[in-house]
Amino acid sequence: MIDLYTWNTPNGHKVSVALEELGLPYTVHALDISTGVQKQPAFLAINPNGRIPAIVDRAEGDFAVFESGAILLYLAEKTGQLMPTDAKGRSRVIQWLMFQMAGVGPMQGQANVFFRYFPEKLQPAIDRYQNETRRLYTVLEGRLKDHEYLAGDYSIADIANWAWVRIHDWAGVSVDGLPGVQRWLAAIEQRPAVQRGLKVPAPREENPKSAEEAIQHVRGFLQR
Repeated sequence: MIDLYTWNTPNGHKVSVALEELGLPYTVHALDISTGVQKQPAFLAINPNGRIPAIVDRAEGDFAVFESGAILLYLAEKTGQLMPTDAKGRSRVIQWLMFQMAGVGPMQGQANVFFRYFPEKLQPAIDRYQNETRRLYTVLEGRLKDHEYLAGDYSIADIANWAWVRIHDWAGVSVDGLPGVQRWLAAIEQRPAVQRGLKVPAPREENPKSAEEAIQHVRGFLQR
């Protein structure tokens, strides 16, 4: 049994989707990141960086894993699924996984903050992060225009990137003119395991109702 500590964010959904795809039994512990609970000592003992998601594998002596990319790798290697075993195939998956971890996630995350949550509209910051996010989408398009998935068969690389790109509207970034990306988004969205994973944990209210709440959302987002 795996304990999943998570919240309703793209990084959280990466792991819940993977767990559903792999058919692994897990228990959900929903951590409302806007409250700062992820910075409390009990959770820091699991993830010293104080961010979701994290897992504890009870079948492996309560082994804790933090960082969403590391969790995906751990689960894929544990089960022998969602990642090839040959060196080149494994490397391709890891390359596209790192592309999301180092590029799409950080850039789109900042686009989310400045476009959607930040109480002041700082247009140069919005433009910078939206433009870079769109550029990264064109890199995905270059791959997906003639490949069904990012690294051969459907893999943790697709799960990681898809969890972010699917909410492109929330960051104010369009996927118009990217037919490969659009096809890939739609295909993965239809997978039953993906649909189940997106419901973990229960959805939360996305729209702050006041400037004070907007600031709380910013703080919570930056503390994921």
